Amino acid sequence: MHPSMYGRDFLKMLDLTPDEIRHLVRLAASFKEMKRAHQPHRYLEGRNIVLLFEKTSTRTRCSFEVAGRDLGMGVVYVDGSSSQMGKKESIPDTARVLSRMFDGIEYRGYGQEIVEELAEYADCPVWNGLTTESHPTQMIADLLTMQENFGRDLSGLRFVFMGDAQNNVGNSLMVTCVKMGMHFVACGPEKQMPDPALVEKCRQIAAETGGSVTLTPDVAEACTGAHVVYTDVWVSMGEPAEIWGERIELLSPYAVTQEVMDMTAENSIFLHCLPAYHDLKTGVGKDVYEKFGKKELEVTDEVFEGPKSKVFDEAENRMHAIKAIMYATLSPVQ
Repeated sequence: MHPSMYGRDFLKMLDLTPDEIRHLVRLAASFKEMKRAHQPHRYLEGRNIVLLFEKTSTRTRCSFEVAGRDLGMGVVYVDGSSSQMGKKESIPDTARVLSRMFDGIEYRGYGQEIVEELAEYADCPVWNGLTTESHPTQMIADLLTMQENFGRDLSGLRFVFMGDAQNNVGNSLMVTCVKMGMHFVACGPEKQMPDPALVEKCRQIAAETGGSVTLTPDVAEACTGAHVVYTDVWVSMGEPAEIWGERIELLSPYAVTQEVMDMTAENSIFLHCLPAYHDLKTGVGKDVYEKFGKKELEVTDEVFEGPKSKVFDEAENRMHAIKAIMYATLSPVQ
């Protein structure tokens, strides 16, 4: 029997049991099959959702909008300049107003405390599209991508996160991996490692699931025999551009190159939540090149465009994952 998530919020991976996570991934895989077969699945006809975006995004916005409409829902997008939340209207009041009008609220923005407060006061499910501390919708997409390459049982896989392991993606991946019984390795400089309290919590979870957590600055130690190598941008949205120089100096030894991928298992894959700075085709990429002379940053173009790269499968899977999350929390029948 499937675990019921009806009426629940979706705020961070620590809130979910391994069975609930697996249920969401199964739903995402099923919705992907229906989408590929052009099979209608307007299971939430007549519902309406609102997307609150204090931080802009391509993948998150498009994923929520298409997923919502595929499920038959009306979708309203509200960006930071269009909302009075936190300015003329408090977060609790915003939550209470919007939940009188909508069946679900998505928030993408800054502190985790904001989405938690929305959830506390809303009378409908609240979904975390990204906060400074957590990125849970990405995790379901990543698990689906891994299952497509390694099968349903991911336990025992060696998963390496390269670079800034203390960011929202690194934190969420560590939790997700240990809940699935995987061996999570954070590879980067000591000052960019995850919060020790979260590491300890994850090690307690790993003791129950058979997973593990390793922190190391040694690239060869981390990546030899790895099944998944994952990285993210070195400066996150909302951080000042002035820190690019510091981050490049600090994190350049942890760029994912072909040499790194050659250390990994034969069937290994490369993942990145995107956007990625692997060439000079972005404004940021050009600026960094002009200031620091680097054509590639956290991943080389050779790896990004190479046969082990599954980044566009991963990007597509955001839509299927978000569809699963919304359906699981809004439908009493699974």
